[in-house]
Amino acid sequence: RNRMHSLVASSLVMAACTVGLSLAPWFWLYLGFMAVFGVSMPFFNAPASVMLQERVEAEYLGRVFSVLTMLSTSLMPLGMLLFGPLADLVRIEWILLGTGALMLLQGFIALGNKSLLEMGQPV
Repeated sequence: RNRMHSLVASSLVMAACTVGLSLAPWFWLYLGFMAVFGVSMPFFNAPASVMLQERVEAEYLGRVFSVLTMLSTSLMPLGMLLFGPLADLVRIEWILLGTGALMLLQGFIALGNKSLLEMGQPV
């Protein structure tokens, strides 16, 4: 099966949950969206890791995962530096709505990209 389909599907679920977070009128509904978001994350991370393991040569695999880990851990504080002050100027709901909409757009663009879909085929 094509791993990109799992990646894109989970990305679209996370995007829809992000939009849902911005529109949730009740806290329990907000928690529900967060739960679905959290459950969909492994369906993104697992195929992405498998694709890297299949496509990257064995002698470079450790370096690639090290750089990936370094980027993902360094982007969290950078996101807080950006969105923390932005939240003082713009309502959180609007930020969530905008990021969710951009994530949806990114997911649909990925579905239309033939080279990405070919990359998801098992080796």
